[in-house]
Amino acid sequence: MTFYDDINIQGSSPLGNFRRVLKHNKAAMLGAIVLTVFLGAAVFADFIAPFDPLQTSLETLQTPSPKFLFGTDDLGRDIFSGVIYGARTSIFVGISVALFAGLIGVFVGSAAGYAGGVWDDLLMRLTELFLIPPRFFLVLIIAALFGSSLFNLILILTFTYWTTMARLVRAEVLSLKARPFVEAAKVAGATDARILFHEILPNALPLIITQMTLMVGGVILLEAALDFIGLGDANHISWGFMLHNGQHFIRDAWWIIVFPSLALAALVLALNVVGDALNVALNPKARSAYIDKAV
Repeated sequence: MTFYDDINIQGSSPLGNFRRVLKHNKAAMLGAIVLTVFLGAAVFADFIAPFDPLQTSLETLQTPSPKFLFGTDDLGRDIFSGVIYGARTSIFVGISVALFAGLIGVFVGSAAGYAGGVWDDLLMRLTELFLIPPRFFLVLIIAALFGSSLFNLILILTFTYWTTMARLVRAEVLSLKARPFVEAAKVAGATDARILFHEILPNALPLIITQMTLMVGGVILLEAALDFIGLGDANHISWGFMLHNGQHFIRDAWWIIVFPSLALAALVLALNVVGDALNVALNPKARSAYIDKAV
């Protein structure tokens, strides 16, 4: 039994269900708050950050203080401003890749699972072709060959992330299309397109949303890893870029490494916790199984 098992989430809307889950799960509530803070920082970075994160100064390796909340690095750049702008870069890359890779994965997976036969074999062999090389090394090679601008980075990560979504959606579609409500829709004369888009995919939505949320966290980690080894876009500040620059000063200036690392860990953890809460709120099986209980 999980901590959700005594929650009634038979709300009138997915948003109402999500709010009810948050009320009963302090970890999910904290994750939602942390995620909101990061989203706010990403959107309003120009107003929150006190300095240009790429602007150098003579005040190098300053410890955290009222003037420099998170200190400065070896070139006098403000770490707090870098963390704020780094949130914008990481969230933009993560959401962009999750949306593009999610759309491709849903299209391929739903087409393969619903069509079956030759189309299923063809699309799954194509998917497995992209799964053979390890993701990190594949991204590493492509980035080294074609450059590492922010646009290229989004394309590269999209190119490597759609496969997991495709396999999960295919498995879910295969399960759902054998359900009685799909058979009833066929008997009623519904077209294949209507069955897929109005009957099957809405019931696969919890899985899709959860996977896309987790994908954002994974993309952010991989983007930070590429920046850390020097394959990111140097024109955009990011947490991986800050970690790359601060690795040589970890003993003398711990703040250069600690604050970007904490921001990266907090954001990814918040995304995972909120993704789990969204899955519970949107899962029709959960809504029908949980017992009504007053909040």
